[in-house]
Amino acid sequence: MSLNVSALNDFSNEVAGRIVPKIVYTGNTAEYTSVQEGIKYIEPLNLFEVDLYIQEGYGCATTPSGSATFTQRNIQVCGRQSFDSLCLKDLDTKYLGISSLDRGSYNTTWKLAETYSDLIVNQMKKANDTFLWNAVSGSDCADGLLELTKTGSGVVEVPTALTASLTDLDTMIDAIPADVADRDDLTMFMSVANFRKFVASVRSANSYYFNPDSIANRGGVLDMVYPYQNVRVVGTAGLGSSNRIIIAPAKQIVVGTDLVSDVDNFALWYDINTDSLRHRLSMKLGVQIAYPEFVVSNLA
Repeated sequence: MSLNVSALNDFSNEVAGRIVPKIVYTGNTAEYTSVQEGIKYIEPLNLFEVDLYIQEGYGCATTPSGSATFTQRNIQVCGRQSFDSLCLKDLDTKYLGISSLDRGSYNTTWKLAETYSDLIVNQMKKANDTFLWNAVSGSDCADGLLELTKTGSGVVEVPTALTASLTDLDTMIDAIPADVADRDDLTMFMSVANFRKFVASVRSANSYYFNPDSIANRGGVLDMVYPYQNVRVVGTAGLGSSNRIIIAPAKQIVVGTDLVSDVDNFALWYDINTDSLRHRLSMKLGVQIAYPEFVVSNLA
């Protein structure tokens, strides 16, 4: 006697399988910059500088000299939103109908709602970091950091520093304006790929001063201190495959938004009228550099 199972499909216990969400590397440029909240559309960065003139000190000085100058650079935020609608009844005929839905035909709850929310926030944060660097006013409502640091933007240009080699990075550090040379927020932003090349270069050059503990993953950003310099090196997902490298006083880069918590506090609800689970995430985002003359860019 033999078993005839030719009419049956091979068994796969899909219900027992663990669901693995696709959490991606987000980047978090705004962790290092200044953040200005409450911007609905356009607001100025109000800048103030003094040009002090030193006069000969003998006699009575009666001629005023020097200047105090107020200027502005506008920061414009762009409205960004995500909206979707999921018909949970589409899961009834799949393994997800058993594993993720409660009993009953009114699918008003979903066991994967928390994981779904985490994925939405994760994807939005990555998209926002990419936007901060790559936005172009011609297609977006305002420019991102790549446009704000391009040729002719007023930054210190070091076009010969095309790689993340220590030689090229030292050249860029040498070009940091003396007026900001002692700041404690000098930050070198580069892509993740270039950050890894930088780490490899440090290790290969002289491993005796390389401390693996100095590399930290802080909310999606790899960073470490440049050896023997007051410069922090940051690898951010927002730069993608770009070879652009910039050094700037990070707190003089201002990320504008309406409310920082908009990304995390989005709406997720069951809509009885459409019998679907819906989400809406809405926020505003923009960026500006207060003093471009203190930024070093390789223009790659």
